[in-house]
Amino acid sequence: MAILGNLIARSLQLRKKFNLPVAPPQTYQRHTLRQLLERGQYTAFGKHYGFEDILSRELDLEKVFRERVPVHAYSDMYSQWWHRCQQGEENVTWPGKVKYFALSSGTSESASKHIPVTQDMIRSIKKVGFKQLYSMANFKIRPVAFEKGILMLGGTTSLFEKGEYYEGDMSGISAKNMPRWMSSLLYKPGQRISRRPNWEDRIKLIVEKASQWDVGIICGVPAWVQIVMERVIKHYGVKTIHDVWPNLSVYIHGGVSIEPYRESLKKIWGKPVTYIETYMASEGSFGFQARPEAGIKLVLNAGIFYEFLPFNSKNFDDEGNLINNPKTHNVSEVKEGVDYAVIMSTCSGAWRYLIGDVVRFTNAKEYEIVIVGRTKQFLSLCGEHLSVDNMNKAVETVSKKMNITIREFAVSGMKYDTLFAHQWYIGCDDDVDQEELKRAIDETLSTLNDDYLVERTSALKEIFVNVLPCDTFIGYLRSKGKEGAMSKFPRVLKGNQLKDWEKYLSENNVIEPIEEVRTVF
Repeated sequence: MAILGNLIARSLQLRKKFNLPVAPPQTYQRHTLRQLLERGQYTAFGKHYGFEDILSRELDLEKVFRERVPVHAYSDMYSQWWHRCQQGEENVTWPGKVKYFALSSGTSESASKHIPVTQDMIRSIKKVGFKQLYSMANFKIRPVAFEKGILMLGGTTSLFEKGEYYEGDMSGISAKNMPRWMSSLLYKPGQRISRRPNWEDRIKLIVEKASQWDVGIICGVPAWVQIVMERVIKHYGVKTIHDVWPNLSVYIHGGVSIEPYRESLKKIWGKPVTYIETYMASEGSFGFQARPEAGIKLVLNAGIFYEFLPFNSKNFDDEGNLINNPKTHNVSEVKEGVDYAVIMSTCSGAWRYLIGDVVRFTNAKEYEIVIVGRTKQFLSLCGEHLSVDNMNKAVETVSKKMNITIREFAVSGMKYDTLFAHQWYIGCDDDVDQEELKRAIDETLSTLNDDYLVERTSALKEIFVNVLPCDTFIGYLRSKGKEGAMSKFPRVLKGNQLKDWEKYLSENNVIEPIEEVRTVF
């Protein structure tokens, strides 16, 4: 393994010396769209929307594609098309049968979505993975890190057979299909442990085996990575994770913003660790941080065609639902600093699919983005336009200011008297004054968001803060069958999800409901 790692480190340094030719972003994307249409033209979806005719319109390929094919939410794709794939039908939205379905581990719905995963998508994910590996030459990473193990804290690779297909977590499907040399030599915890379906069982085995491994790179969602590392530290009676894994140099993270977790992670490290963000979901792998202090660079030539729709009141209603006939932009038309909902067509048979993420371009020339939230995870009861990005920054700022560790949080909105209020749920095991925390959050948000500041003097009458044990959030996810792997706690609670959360808190005697009569949204 040391020889293999050394070869990887040397090849990265060698690659850095060459300036490989790069085409304009739209050239890659136009070629990708043509490839997708060519592959999809004989499917039921392609015949329905006339892909063959679209392909004949060479000069107006993208324009005609947008005009002919409507934007689809998950419910549209599943009810009209993807459910047929689950029944074993071939050539529905992509050639052949679908062997795998990824169960979404996201936060927007209580029930998991079933996303088709084709062999072409598995190849796409591998391609993006290798591109990310090459990009690590841009970071100051010690070569020894590539000679050590890569600990991937994802979903189980033990997939569930459902007659015509298998279903499971996308991270588990990816791990199951990784190159054999990587699986046998570098991948931790290894297939034997990763096949365990129960997350808690996997953690226990990882902790027991931890001292036998020499981990150089760790990958996973921040909340679960932190839990695993804390258990390793406690089990071996050491001060930091580097007392067990001295060569740990890189943390590859994604799924949620790292900002709220930075302060608590600092207490775990014993040495500097390079953070590298990725953009991966049940629908595929889309990009990664390719250079220090930069956003996520989208990969434009891996079987995914992107469109970007301004996330504003013209295109979305107050609940984050799409308004008809939206005008989208391609990657060469976007502007920096504008929030866009992401729409994609993929080699898994998703067509003009609204994935639910909201991004902002930090460098349009380099097609680099930051993920600022979800189309249905924001609060604007009275015009305060509070985004998940605002919330993340507020939590990070308050954590530093008050020297506390906030592990999780969520926010809901309500009617309060004749006006409105926000209810914050904060996961923190430190001794903290709730009134002081409330003031700090309120003041920070007023600084970050002008609309919020205006509404706090008018329609947004009050905010409430409840500090809860961190285990409360983990317990809720466990009760929903979403413990571990890529599961994330929703930052904004609305509708039935909010009712489920309040019911869980009540049944477990965590907090008393607010006494005033109010209506939740």
